[in-house]
Amino acid sequence: MSEQRFGEWVVVRRHDHVAELVLDRPKAMNAVSSEMASRIAEATAVLAADDSVRVVVLTSTHERAFCVGADLKERNSFTDADLGRQRPHARAAYTGVLELPMPTVAAVHGFALGGGFELALSCDVIVADATAVVGLPEVSVGVIPGGGGTQLLPRRVGAARAAELIFSARRVEAEEARDLGLVDQLVDEGQDRAEALALAARIAANSPVGLRAAKRALRLGQGLDLRAGLEVEDAAWRTVAFSADRAEGVAAFNEKRRPEWPGY
Repeated sequence: MSEQRFGEWVVVRRHDHVAELVLDRPKAMNAVSSEMASRIAEATAVLAADDSVRVVVLTSTHERAFCVGADLKERNSFTDADLGRQRPHARAAYTGVLELPMPTVAAVHGFALGGGFELALSCDVIVADATAVVGLPEVSVGVIPGGGGTQLLPRRVGAARAAELIFSARRVEAEEARDLGLVDQLVDEGQDRAEALALAARIAANSPVGLRAAKRALRLGQGLDLRAGLEVEDAAWRTVAFSADRAEGVAAFNEKRRPEWPGY
């Protein structure tokens, strides 16, 4: 396993074809400051450009929190001009995770609130343990979700459910979060990272070209009518159908062996 640090609070660990993007600001429960946001954006840009990475897992080193959202202590001293200058850095962090071209898995335990939950929502799959508490409480402090929450949450749970959760600013504990579809898998306490990495390893065994094309079709097809969605799917299919990965996958199936993906 290799490790690369981006500033003080963000780490990338590489486990073969799986990259672990680690939030490592334990003294602040991973609250996202301006500096931390910039480093998340930097790390995701590096990962997005690395064709050897097939899956990214977003994790936390804090025992009681995945991420509690924006650093409100930092913002308490902000002028309106300061907040405006910070906005592009904050957006870059969230869109950096959202726009990763490979599948992404969030490993959530403890508090995942506000921007912390939005980081998880930016991933394709959310694995949570029994201690998880999630929510978008921004209206309770006079703002709105600004890391994609108003757009990502209704795509997960529907418009009415998302409205209730955002307007009430309530926190949702693990079992209800699973039942509502706010998280995808619920595991025993302390097992979120291990289960997320295990899932990532299973995903990474598949074609890297296929994985990225499937993600592109899933993401770009959201919200389109069926006919338009099928055109998106066809375009993504064509990027795989004539690739070396497709040839290797068919050959490996017929030869009854594991494929050795050429990738990009």
